[in-house]
Amino acid sequence: MHHKAIRVGRLDLPGELVLVPGALGLVVFVHGSGSSRLSPRNRLVAKILNDHHLATLLFDLLSDAEADDRRKVFDIELLAARVAEALAVLRLRDDSGHLRVGLFGASTGAAAALRAAAAHPGQVAAVVSRGGRPDLAAPVLDQVQAPTLLIVGGDDTDVLALNRDAASQMRCPHRLEVVAGATHLFEEPGALEVVAELAADWFSRYLAMGAGHEYAV
Repeated sequence: MHHKAIRVGRLDLPGELVLVPGALGLVVFVHGSGSSRLSPRNRLVAKILNDHHLATLLFDLLSDAEADDRRKVFDIELLAARVAEALAVLRLRDDSGHLRVGLFGASTGAAAALRAAAAHPGQVAAVVSRGGRPDLAAPVLDQVQAPTLLIVGGDDTDVLALNRDAASQMRCPHRLEVVAGATHLFEEPGALEVVAELAADWFSRYLAMGAGHEYAV
């Protein structure tokens, strides 16, 4: 594996790109409110994706100053724009430009990932949401074309209801996976590993597909 420090967008936001030999695709992590590229939960998932031959990018969606502004932390359109900037950077790099890209969004970051997928259908090949708030992307849910996996903890009752409602609005291939006994942050023993394996299977399936394949669930 090759770890590369990169900068994203007009603010030169810091990121860590991990490239793996024979990568099936590349997964961009879109963290939730109050988090960063250093999120231990996302880093654990990223490591497991790397072990499944998937390259990963973790980057800060906001500058330090912006992260202190609660309005920007919950500005889904701004966060989606930062995801678009990351997509542009990756597309222009010699070491990543050939890889199909998926988005892994957590909490509010999942809404940003879905908005970015809807706005850039040719650049996002798959989406996975962990304990996500797809309801915050409600106006564009029916425009998302990328196959989308929604993963929710069985004990995360309110968010599970929001995800069920969101799934009913989606027209793309999608699936809702409920991790029994897990709460919002998947802090229970083994719960996050289950999330990572589900995500790895989803991304491996859809990122490795050729452009001429039809999506199917």
